[in-house]
Parts: sequence; C-alpha cells; structure tokens
Amino acid sequence: MKALRIVDTDDGTRGELTDVALDTLSEGDVVIKARYSSLNFKDALAITGQGKIARKRPLNAGIDVAGTVESSEDARFSPGDEVLVTGWFLSETRDGGLAEYVRVPADCVTARPEGLSLWETMAIGTAGFTAGMAIKRMRDNFQAPEQGPVVVTGATGGVGMFAIDMLAGAGYEVIAVSRKAEQHGDFLRQLGATDVIGPEALDLEGKPMGKPVYAGGIDAVGGELLANLLGHVHPYGNVAAIGLAGSPKLPTMVLPFILRGVSLLGIHSVECPPAWREQIWAAMAGADKPSHLDSIATQTVGLRDVFDVCEAIMAGRNTGRTVVDIQA
Repeated sequence: MKALRIVDTDDGTRGELTDVALDTLSEGDVVIKARYSSLNFKDALAITGQGKIARKRPLNAGIDVAGTVESSEDARFSPGDEVLVTGWFLSETRDGGLAEYVRVPADCVTARPEGLSLWETMAIGTAGFTAGMAIKRMRDNFQAPEQGPVVVTGATGGVGMFAIDMLAGAGYEVIAVSRKAEQHGDFLRQLGATDVIGPEALDLEGKPMGKPVYAGGIDAVGGELLANLLGHVHPYGNVAAIGLAGSPKLPTMVLPFILRGVSLLGIHSVECPPAWREQIWAAMAGADKPSHLDSIATQTVGLRDVFDVCEAIMAGRNTGRTVVDIQA
C-alpha cells in the first residue's frame, strides 16, 4: 500500500511517499480503506520536518482520514461502513491518514454523519471539528447570540474560517481579527463576519481589563492577543482557546475571571470524547453545517501533490483548506 511516511534521514525528519505493508500499521481492531484525508498546519509541520509532530518514527502522516471499513473486530462497525477519524494521535503516535489503509482502535472511529459526504467530512476535518467543539463548549456555558458580538482571532486560518461561518450561521454577530484584514477582509465578510479588525484594536495598553465590548471569542493565537481579548469580554462571556500561533504564554491576571465571570475554555479536540464527537459531527451535518464549504476547501489534490502544498502552507502561500484524494 502507498503511504506518505514520516522518516528520519541524514537531512532531518521528512515525509516520503513509499510502500508500507498493511500488517506493519499501528495496532487497532478496525481497518479503514482511505478515500480522503486533508492537510492541516500540523501536517505541514510533520511532512516538511519543521515540527516534531511524529513522536515516533517511521510513522504515516495525516491527522485526518475518511473512508470505508475494510474489516472490523468490533461489532460497532462492519465492512463497507463509511467512517472518519480525526485526531486520536494520528501522525503522532499512530499511523495516520495519508495512506491507502489505516488501522485504529474502534473507539477512535466515528460513523459518517448523515448530511455529509466523505469529501465534506475531510473538507471540514480537524480544523472544522475544532471550531465545532469550541462552539459547543461555549453554548454549553450559556453563550447566546443576543449577548453581543463574538470575536474570532486567527480568522484566515482553518479553524477561524469555520468558526466565522458556523457562528454567523447560528445567528451570532462575528468580528474577525486578522493581521491580513486588508488583504482578506472581503472574503471574511463573505463567510459571515460583520467587521474585520487588526489585533491592535484589542490592545489594552498594559491594563488587565478594558471596556467590555465583546460577548466572547474563539482564539487561535494565544499570548498577548488572548490576554487583551479576555480584558474586553462582557460579564459571563466565554473565550475558547484553540491554538498558540502567537505564543503559548498568557500574560494576564485573574481579574477578568473574578470581576466579570469570564470563562476561558480550553479546546483539545485530539481526545474529544466519542459521545461529544457524535454530537458535534451531527450538528455540523445539520443546523451548523458550514454554508461556505466550497469557498473554504479550495483544492483537492493527490498524494503526490501533498509535498508542494505543505511547502506552500509553511511559506504562507496557501489559503483555504486542502482535501487529499487518496485514490487519485
């Protein structure tokens, strides 16, 4: 079987397209014949060798996969079932989805939700699922559209684009934050943002809190930007933290939490419990289905094209989501 495999070479860790025996795949009781995967920033880090994503090597790349069950030792799945896997340490400690076959424990497998094709599940992938999980956690903590505008930072990233789309579709007023506001403002407004601002608009000038302006937010940046956002959130608002593109540090005080009751919600989609997964995927296949999916997922490529796309991602030249057709 063909697989894009992360290997150690004399020139460092890299991805290479090679042949792999099915019986050498990571342990699991469900074998999936892959139809589609997708490319995330995490995949680009692993394949280009610019990030130590694969914690053991060699290991097949790809943190997402969708396809049909080839065989199953678990009664929950049967040959021919259409399924998907996102997260669960694919391409970190388990062989991932950029391969013709994937073997995983049954608890990692989610049945394809009615309302989404296999291609659509991978167009959404980890990025969209993470946005969906953030929105679920905010709603579970009483976030509602009538409370006011919700900020999305890192708005041109995969999670940001889906968050804007789904929040706007659910009736929230969305403010997109991006350093590329002038370049991509029109596109972000097409996704549903009512306004697009630069990160400097959130600056607290060194203060722990400022005027409450926003009802909540979804943050992909971390660091000072997240601290500034927390200081602008209305009482009892929620901020979901999904990334650290800017910094893993959080230079803030407890004041927003104890004086305004602001909640900081951590989003860890890799090990999202199966029961939550089913609810989130069902929502994204139904009422929360992204309405601009074709505009967000802008290209479908084959396995041999993955290297070029990953280089473009790392160079900042790639916009939108990329689906990988494993059988192309």
